[in-house]
Parts: sequence; C-alpha cells; structure tokens
Amino acid sequence: MRILQLHNRYQIVGGEEGVVQAERSLLQQQGHFVECLEVSNDGIQGLGGKAIATANAIYSFSARQQVLKKIDQFQADLVHVHNFFPLLSPSVYDACRDRQIPVIQTLHNYRLICPKAMLFRDNQVCELCVGQSFPLAGVKYGCYRGSKAQTAVVSAMLSWHHLRGTWQNRVNTYIALTEFQKQKLVEGGLPSDRIQVKPNFTFVPDFPDLPRQSFILFVGRLAEEKGILQLLEAYRLNPQLPLLKIAGDGPLRPVLDQFIEQHHLHHRVQLLGRQPKETIFELMQAAICLVFPSIWYEGFPLTIVEAFACGLPVIVPSLGSMAEIVENGQTGLHFQAQNSQDLADKITWMSQHRAEVSSMSEKAQHRYHQSYTPQANYDRLMAIYQSSFTSK
Repeated sequence: MRILQLHNRYQIVGGEEGVVQAERSLLQQQGHFVECLEVSNDGIQGLGGKAIATANAIYSFSARQQVLKKIDQFQADLVHVHNFFPLLSPSVYDACRDRQIPVIQTLHNYRLICPKAMLFRDNQVCELCVGQSFPLAGVKYGCYRGSKAQTAVVSAMLSWHHLRGTWQNRVNTYIALTEFQKQKLVEGGLPSDRIQVKPNFTFVPDFPDLPRQSFILFVGRLAEEKGILQLLEAYRLNPQLPLLKIAGDGPLRPVLDQFIEQHHLHHRVQLLGRQPKETIFELMQAAICLVFPSIWYEGFPLTIVEAFACGLPVIVPSLGSMAEIVENGQTGLHFQAQNSQDLADKITWMSQHRAEVSSMSEKAQHRYHQSYTPQANYDRLMAIYQSSFTSK
C-alpha cells in the first residue's frame, strides 16, 4: 500500500511528532511505501507570517494544490492526516476528494471541538464550546494562545467547516485514541459511525530485569496541565512519602525549584531534568510506581504505555482518558483529580503494599503485550485502512 502522511509540526515538539514517526517506521517495516508531507510552524515569523497563517488556517488553496501534486507524484492509495492546523488546513480533505482516495484523520487532541484543542482553561477542564455551532466562549476567554483575535480565527475555521459539512462528509474515518475521547468528539458533533478507536503504541527495547527500588517516578513536561504542582503539594502534606524522582523539563522548573526550597524538600524530591529514553526506561524498571497527575483530559499519554511495558503500575486521576487506560486496582490506582491529599494517600498505599504492587506490575506488562505493542497497533491500523476503502 502507498500511504501519504500529512503533518503540520508544532513549534514546541511533543509526543505527537513521535507518534507520527513511529507509525511511519512501523508501516515501512511491514513493507508499505510511506511518504510524509510535513510543514512546520517554525516558518511563522513576524506579523506578515502570522497574517498569512491566519488566512490559511480556515482554507488554504495553496496547501490543497500542494497535496494534489504530492498525491499524483507519489501515486498514493490513501492519505493519513495527523495534523492540518494551521498551515495545511481542512482543504487537504478536498484534495483527497478530487483524487477519489480515502482520507484518514487521527485526532491527537480535541482541536475539532475546542479552539484550544485541550478542553482546558484556567487550570480546569472546560467544555463550554463542546457542541456549539460557534465556539463563542473560546473567543471570549482568548483560549488559543491567550488571544481573542487568534481564537476568533480558529473558531471561524471550526464553525465554517461544520456548516459546510467538512467534518461530517469529507473524512472517511477518524481515529480517536480512547473511547472517552470518541464520546467527547461525538458530543461535539462528529459522526459516531466514522470514528474508530486505536490507541498509540511504543517500540520498547529489550532490557534486563532490574531490582525495584524505593522511589516514586514522574516523567513528563513540567507544565501546569501536567499536575506537577499537585504532586509536590502531596509531598509537602506527607513527610513520610518515598523519594520522588522527576524526569523532565519545562516552564515550571523555576517554580518547582522555589517550592522545593521553600518547603525543604531537597532530600525527598530530585529534579533530574530531561533524560534520554534509555535512562527513562531504566528508571521505570526500578521505581515503585509512576505518578501521572495530569489535570486535563489528555489524549493518549505514551508515558503510561512505556510504564506498562516496563511492568510499572501507574497512579492517575480518575479523569478523562487516563482513567480508561489505567484500570483502578489492576494496573494502577486512581485518585481524585487535583486532590493532593488523596494522591499522597495513594502513593503511601503503593509504598506499603509490595505484594499487591507486584501483581499490578504483572498485569500492567500483560496489558502492554495485549494492546500496545507495534504488532497489535499495526493490525488495528490495517483494519481501519481496509474499511476506509469501502466507505469512500
């Protein structure tokens, strides 16, 4: 099969780019021909660049022609869109319709029902725009990049393509990452019969078994939405919690340094900074559990899947996709979202019940082999691709 991927890269590289690359590698390993037409937001510079990007976000005729040319050159059988915003725009769907080939859209976030793409505002879950013909609340609060003007453009894109029937009629199949995400997308107006669920996956290297040590692990970006401040507050509330190792970097690093100094947590919290993947896997093999305290719904965090592959149970809030991926009492524990005391209690339980944690470890690794391996993902992806040819 000849598969053309389309992807608009963000200025801040995140997990989405890794997913696109991993899927491309997986398909190529299985003998498919894959090319990726990729554009980057790095080129959006100055007022002129922003003005052009703003106009193109709603409908880019140049991107439509670019995709048509690429389809013809590559002789694509199918187009798989990962991100069209803002430079490619939904016009890429029309290019696929012009050539009468199926188009698949993976929804890595909530962009089609929320101007900010996160269903998150002022450090709280927000669904004010879900199901609205025009997301006026998003404009009111300037949800996209803190700008009412830029949010108005994103909202116009969402509203115009809703009225035009783009979301309903020009995509053969949407891929949601969890059942939770699918339900939110349906509430936002996407057609349920065109959404199929396929989780992300990860390649995991072979590694020797390492003995478990007495520390708790956090891996992720140091940002408000990741709940890292709630985790540190749990350590402030309970001085008996095991050593916490934090792997990652981000805008909250100075705030965390200040919090640790103010509350004398130096001997209980280690900020490791950004670490290579090999080191992350070593930490996951040695920790008691991973804590993933995010305060937004999340899409599909690869960090949780990587933890499962290492046989590491995960503590997550009973919120969004996280509560679906981690089965409470089986592959980890749930705590009440943004409740630092409850989180501290769950960490305490994990540190004091090693036999139960060992059982969770086995179940977590089994879940990885059952659902999140490259082969399991490839089989699911092929089934989606094949079904798209019958729904043209």
